[in-house]
Amino acid sequence: MLIVETIAKIRREHRDGKPIKEIARDLRLSRNTVRKAIRAPEADFSYERKEQHRPQTGPFRERLDELLAENEERPRRERLRLTRIHDLLEREGFTGSYDAVRRYAARWKQERHAGGSGDMSKVFIPLMFRPGEAYQFDWSHEDVEIAGKPMRVKVAHMRLCWSRAPFVRAYPRETQEMVFDAHARGFAFLGGVPTRGIYDNREMSR
Repeated sequence: MLIVETIAKIRREHRDGKPIKEIARDLRLSRNTVRKAIRAPEADFSYERKEQHRPQTGPFRERLDELLAENEERPRRERLRLTRIHDLLEREGFTGSYDAVRRYAARWKQERHAGGSGDMSKVFIPLMFRPGEAYQFDWSHEDVEIAGKPMRVKVAHMRLCWSRAPFVRAYPRETQEMVFDAHARGFAFLGGVPTRGIYDNREMSR
């Protein structure tokens, strides 16, 4: 179950008169976490916990492991962005969010490079976003056919974190000029500029 759905369930059961102790027991949460979910303002709840469990990828976990491992073996310039991996999973029936894939991939990468002993003791998890608070931006490469000729293009992906509204635009390559152009067109299409951006590629966000 998604975290946002868990919060909604906590609040719904509390409104129906279910005691906090029983809610915490049934959902395997601490009573303090349940109280915080109930008392926090709408769309403004987050918490820090000692252990970050794997995002819920369900029966697609093995497939996601396979895609991540294959991607890791690719030359750096040919690696798929996480948005592309999420799209591939969706085509195979995956109904989870991009955030679930992103969090799983981050944990997978940390465990792979740290021999499975990554320290996840301090993980801050944003559970909800306010309208206009943030957007996600990433690139993927796609093989297309234009005028009968196969070619590879770079595709800019922008998505609002609150509404999940998407913007996608293809370019012949990924340059700084095209990064700026994709942002300008994306903000114009979505009708405004969110407060902050979330990037998978740290170099691109600098």
